[in-house]
Amino acid sequence: MKLTVWTYEGPPHVGAMRVATAMKGLHYVLHAPQGDTYADLLFTMIERRNHRPPVTYTTFQARDLGSDTATLFKESCQDAVDRFDPQAIIVGASCTAELIQDDPAGLAETMGLSIPVIPLELPSYQRKENFGADETFYQIVKHLAQPQARTQRVTCNILGPTALGFRHRDDVEEITGLLSDLGIVVNVVAPLGATPADIAMLPAAHFNVLLCPETGEAAARWLEKNHQQPYTKIVPIGVGATRDFIAEIGDIIGKPVLIDESRLRMPWWSRSVDSTYLTGKRVFIFGDGTHVAAHARIARDEMGFEVVGIGCYNREMARPIRALAKEYGVTALITDDYLEVEQTIETLSPEMILGTQMERHIGKRLGIPCAVISAPVHVQDFPARYSPQVGFEGANVIFDTLIHPLVMGLEEHLLTMFRDDFEFHDAAGPSHHGGHSPLPGEDASGGDISGHKKDEAPLHSDNIIWLRDAEKELKKIPFFVRGKARRNTETYAAEKGLNQISLDTLYEAKAHYAR
Repeated sequence: MKLTVWTYEGPPHVGAMRVATAMKGLHYVLHAPQGDTYADLLFTMIERRNHRPPVTYTTFQARDLGSDTATLFKESCQDAVDRFDPQAIIVGASCTAELIQDDPAGLAETMGLSIPVIPLELPSYQRKENFGADETFYQIVKHLAQPQARTQRVTCNILGPTALGFRHRDDVEEITGLLSDLGIVVNVVAPLGATPADIAMLPAAHFNVLLCPETGEAAARWLEKNHQQPYTKIVPIGVGATRDFIAEIGDIIGKPVLIDESRLRMPWWSRSVDSTYLTGKRVFIFGDGTHVAAHARIARDEMGFEVVGIGCYNREMARPIRALAKEYGVTALITDDYLEVEQTIETLSPEMILGTQMERHIGKRLGIPCAVISAPVHVQDFPARYSPQVGFEGANVIFDTLIHPLVMGLEEHLLTMFRDDFEFHDAAGPSHHGGHSPLPGEDASGGDISGHKKDEAPLHSDNIIWLRDAEKELKKIPFFVRGKARRNTETYAAEKGLNQISLDTLYEAKAHYAR
């Protein structure tokens, strides 16, 4: 473990929380010290859920370590069962509590509770949050799923969506509608919204839709092996992937299926005149493996972008992302260190970032537009509106998500370009108020009588100083390539032994790199 300001994934018991909070009638008893009790913060503030997460903590303190923390855990278990009356409980330890080796699983099993007790063994110092969610859901399915006769109609289960999942609530609604259009009824959605009784009914379906591989693949593999349920391998994010997903469903059920694409607007928009200036934009993509793979295909094949780099933070997806990077002719970045991600972005100088909330912050610092396409996310990415990522409506939403940062950035660039115009500079005042005289001591451009802007100092970069005329010209360069132009010019000046960059130096550097 290491101390960090930001983290892409929490410890594995946070993944277990995401599964427990997603379900109904299930309770999580977590052996944890005071200070590890942050479930309410995660789910009620960030995800804006309207009820508290079903998590009970032992909340031991330093003074308890000299007494019997095992008894404290057993009392907490019994209190949770008596108070919440769950259909089943899961028990485990936080990363800190793991060090005192109380064995919550063994303790709970000796209590003789009348409901199923599902023990969790989550190695906090080797694995992380997505593994914790995947392992927890697998253990729940393994303990509770019962042999069932297949339903008369063709049905499927949707596996993987959890609490704190990126647009999982809306994705479930969209994929349920898509399956209904194909004549397929959803048997159970799990873990999101499922009860332990629903988990028992999973084997009644004919197949499983693996909507979220990071959090549902272990359970899907177990159901395939033990209950002969095939599962889908394609996640329908994007137009091409959705069409491939529909074809895959047809192969599973043994008959061709057709779908109405009338709601799909993304292909028309992406071919329109307004979007042609986006073609060829250089993008860097980083997030969880599933969303990175999906958006790489969307960016290259459906938007006409150039993918200059991809990567993921969850090491369980490292192998497929490396294979994908090789196909795209780039080097995969597999890391959970946001500083390494920032350094890579700065080196590649893309014109757009597709990433997580971490990359959103990195983009702000570097002046590069960013669209959030993957967890981890913050409260603004749990919108009240309907905003799926999967299916045809998801493709429409993604198109908006990808172009808006570029379109808004272009607007910002145009405003910057015309800021010295006689009608638009700061001293001119609102145009609909008529003429506006410059302030005393200023010229018409908002500068002082020497021609310099108020409170404006030359740019400094290490030992290189940008003169005012060069700095002014630099600001006229579009925002999405301005950083690269500045770095190239400074490199050129350093190679020439210059410690000041004039307008001539900027033009010479531009001509040099154009060759």
